[in-house]
Parts: sequence; C-alpha cells; structure tokens
Amino acid sequence: MTVSRRSPAVLALLLALTACTSSSDDTHDAPPVSPAEGLRLVSYDSCPGLYDTLRAAAAADVGPYGFAGDDVVMPADAARDGPAPVPNGSDLAAGNAFSGTNTHERGVDEPDLIKTDGRRIVTVAVRNGVPVLRVVDAASRAQTGELRLTDAYGVSDLLLSGDRALVLTAPDAPVSVPNGFAEDTRGWPVPQQSRLDLRLIDLTAAPRQIGRYAMDGSLVDARQTGGTARVVVRSSPRIEFPLDRPDVDVNRRIVAEAGDDVWLPRFEVTAPDGSVTTGTVPCARVSRPASYDGVRMLTMLSFDLAATALADGTPVTVVADGDTVYGTATSLYVADGGVDRTEIYRFDTGGGTPRYAASGVVPGRLLNQYALSEWNGSLRAATTVDAHNSSSVTVLTQRGTALALAGTVGDLGRGETIHSVRFLEDRGYVVTFRRTDPLYAIDLRDPARPVVTGELKIPGYSAYLHPAAPGRLIGVGQDATAEGRITGLQVSLFDVTDPGAPARLAQHHLPAAGSAAEFDPHAFLFWPATGHLVVPVAGHTGAAAAALVLRLTGDTLAEAGTLAQPDGSPVTRSLVVGDTLWTAGPGGLHAVSLATLEDLAWLPT
Repeated sequence: MTVSRRSPAVLALLLALTACTSSSDDTHDAPPVSPAEGLRLVSYDSCPGLYDTLRAAAAADVGPYGFAGDDVVMPADAARDGPAPVPNGSDLAAGNAFSGTNTHERGVDEPDLIKTDGRRIVTVAVRNGVPVLRVVDAASRAQTGELRLTDAYGVSDLLLSGDRALVLTAPDAPVSVPNGFAEDTRGWPVPQQSRLDLRLIDLTAAPRQIGRYAMDGSLVDARQTGGTARVVVRSSPRIEFPLDRPDVDVNRRIVAEAGDDVWLPRFEVTAPDGSVTTGTVPCARVSRPASYDGVRMLTMLSFDLAATALADGTPVTVVADGDTVYGTATSLYVADGGVDRTEIYRFDTGGGTPRYAASGVVPGRLLNQYALSEWNGSLRAATTVDAHNSSSVTVLTQRGTALALAGTVGDLGRGETIHSVRFLEDRGYVVTFRRTDPLYAIDLRDPARPVVTGELKIPGYSAYLHPAAPGRLIGVGQDATAEGRITGLQVSLFDVTDPGAPARLAQHHLPAAGSAAEFDPHAFLFWPATGHLVVPVAGHTGAAAAALVLRLTGDTLAEAGTLAQPDGSPVTRSLVVGDTLWTAGPGGLHAVSLATLEDLAWLPT
C-alpha cells in the first residue's frame, strides 16, 4: 500500500463534504466550500530549496526497506481500465467501418494490446520471450511486416496515429540493472525502481523504430487526443537502499548523504540515428501541493506522434501520488485514491503542454476511471467509503484553482460497495453489491441537486456497464444466489428509458464462468451495426479463455457462438473491420466471418 501524507486542509474539506452528503432520497443545495488550499499546486523557490524539501520529506518517509509504496503501478488501475460509448471509426480510406479500442470518452484513445485504423491491424505479442510488433493487412488478412522490440521487458501497449505507432512498455516487476546511463541504454541506475520504455514506430513501409524514450518510474496510464499522446509516469527519488540489511537509521543516513542528482526524474532519448541524450526534469517544471510532504512524483509527458522522432516529452512534474488517470478532449485528471479520501488534480491540455488548473478532494475511494466524468464544466465522482460501507456521487465545479463541492447524493447501497459506474451526459448509473445488485439511476442535470430517480434490485451484479442504444445499457458481471453466492457470468440488457423505473429486459447466464471484461473494459466489444457483443470467457469448460459472441436484437440477447483460438491459447481482445470479426491473444490473430462466424484466417504469433 502507498502511504501518503494529507494536510489538515484536506481533512477539513473531507468533513465539509461528508456533512453535506444527502441521502439517496433527499437532496439539497450544497453550501459553499472553501478552496482546498492544501492541494493547490505551488512552485519551488529554487533548485536547492526543492532538493532540501524532498530530502526532509524522504527522511520522514523512508522505512527499513526504502520508501513506502515503492511497488510497480501497472497501467490503468492494474487492470487496464477504460471503455467507450460507441465504437469509433468509419472514415478510413478503404471505406470499411471498424471498431476501435473500447474507451471511456469519445475522441480520447487509450493504450491497448491491439489497434486498427480499418486498413491495418497492429499488435504486440511475445515470441520466444521477445515482444514483436506485427502489422496485418485487414483486407487480405495477411501479415505485411513485423519488428522485434529488443530490450523490451514487461507488458506492451499501443497507441496509433496515422503511420505512427507508440509502443508503451511497463515492466511487470521492478527492473534491476547495472550502473551506467548514456553509454548503455539497458543500464539504468534505478535498481529498486521500474522503468518506462516508449518507442515510436514508423509504419509507412516495413515497421521501423525511429525514436525511443525512457524514464525512471512506472507507467500509470496514457491518453491520446488527435496526434498527441500524454503519458503519466509515477516515480520516487533514485536512491539505492541496502535491502539485505533493513534499517531505518541507515536509510535516513543514506538520504541525508544523497546528492542533488537523485531527486528528480531522469530521462533518456534515443534519436533515429542511434545517438543518445539524457536529461533531468528541470526544477522550473516541478510543483507540489501546498501542504504535501511526500516524495512520490507524477510526471506528465507530451509527444507529437507525427514527429520524425521522440523529443524530451516536455515533462511537467508534480510532487504528489496518483493511481487513476481520466482524460477528456481538453482535460487530464490524475487522482490519488485512498480508503477514506481521493485527491484529484485537473490539468488543462487544450493548449498543448498540460497546465495545472485546479484540485479537489472527495470522500472515499474510486473504483476506476469510470467513476470520474466531466460534463458541462462539472466533474462527477462516484466513491465508496469503506469505513461507513456507503457510497455516493459527488459533483465538483471549478472555482479558481479549486474543484469545489457543488452537490452530492449519498446512501447508495448502504453496507455495499460500488462494482460499476457509468456516467452518460446528465445521467449516472451506479451498481453496488453485497447480496443483490442495486442499479441506481441518478439525475445529474442540476450539479447542485443530484438525485437518485430509480433503483433496480436483482441477484448478482454488473462489473461493467456499456451504453447499447438510447435508453439501453449492457451489464457484464456475475449472477448470484439470494445469499450473495456467485454462480457465474451474466450479461444483462437494461431498459433505463424511464429514470424512475430501470428494468432488466434480457439476461445471458454462463455458469461457473467469468470474463476479463468484468475488470478490463478493453476486453469488451459491442458492434451496434449488427448488435454483436463479444467478451472473453474462461472457467466454464476449464479450457483457455474463448470469445463468447452474443447478438442483441431488439430487446433480446441470444448466443451466436463461441470462438476458440485454433492453437488453444486464450482470447484477450476482439475487433471488427468491415464484415470480419477478429479475435486476438498471445497465440495469434483469428479472423472469422462476422455474419456466420466461419473461419477465414489464422495468423499465429
């Protein structure tokens, strides 16, 4: 667990939020809330002042094994969060409609294992221990190129823009490497930290690497708007502690003797010609919350994917922690969640380089990025306070540099926790669970007066909610007995046309099974043009995960079939290009007819 230090201002604001929480059937005007001064970002007076502040914080924070919470943060809530209202893409040269990555916000892409622009399919798979980027022509269903990503360790995701692919590699364990920096791109002086590795690939002809960027720390997440990728990295000072002799006093002495060169994130840029330059985030680009006294750092990097190489990323660093990233066309939010409170920072990305705009705090913890939603200048946040076993939706509006309380509605599923959230414009849907699945419909038209308009109680729960059509929601989760015992996968179709009376229209149940789509929305595919719904399923037969294909017709859900990879490897993703349904996994790419599910091609890794 990451230990963060909170200021009295944060606690005061939390008390104000708690005091203003209304019950699910009683809303009222929220009283004014003072700006969260303790979260307001401030600059350092000088580089020596920055180093001294970090050194003092490190001495207080260090334990017998190093800094608290020095673990690897995997992308997107450790489970790759993220989904979208409808599949994107129907404007390609070949005229084929195609499904993009299932993302939270329309027009904001998220890194994933596979990408397509309707003309080609790009994916990264591991072959003989080495990640390989593969390019497949969607029309001929043939591989047209590949590139071995040597010296890449961990999980690789992709972003795609025109003829450029950005490969983001996050190690699945801290990387222990020899000393050395520029002279050996594999030797990073961060033996107790992770390392972010970015590669820019040109896809004009045979795929080739035209740039590489590396930085201390681990990938929190990334977002892409247009041709700009913004990457959020989490790091700590590069101080090596003797793990074989855990001792707080020894570690404090090491902190006191640490030089000025270990405190700020260091990066390395490899040009197309192989030349390497190194740098450190400038002091002038570092800020901190007014009352924060920790050593964790978040760095936001911005890259133009149409450029001929990767530049320095124009880093912007905040001395704060964070674990959830949510992006819109003009905003990037980074949230630092805890058991009883979540701190939220908003950055304005409309002008290019992220610029700090405001910050605020809500009680409780977020489930994932879907628990956040920006709409008409307000930010909605759905959280659960474990100590009270209660959940709420809080609406924040920006006042100066504060995300201040506008309104809140609480007592959602008292004694239960949030299992899924979906905000759709001025409506919100929250699922809580303990023994039954209350699906709450919330009216958010007035930010100061959010109100629960309806509630549906059914066995089990939905772990992911997806809009299918106006007034229709798809839920993917688990069925359960009246006592709350899980019995297997269920896919539900809900009618939310009447906000006061949500209803379930159809259900598909698969006993003793589960789906990655329950915790990873990127694994979910819904194709409105034909009503096809595809999710990986595992556990039902004991075999590797296959793809369950359902068909939504009117108000009915029917099984169209189950697709297994020809080599027996698991299915992790699916996508549509034209009239072809593709499934992907570590074993390869499988193409079938969308209409009949008949085999068309198998491209093994």
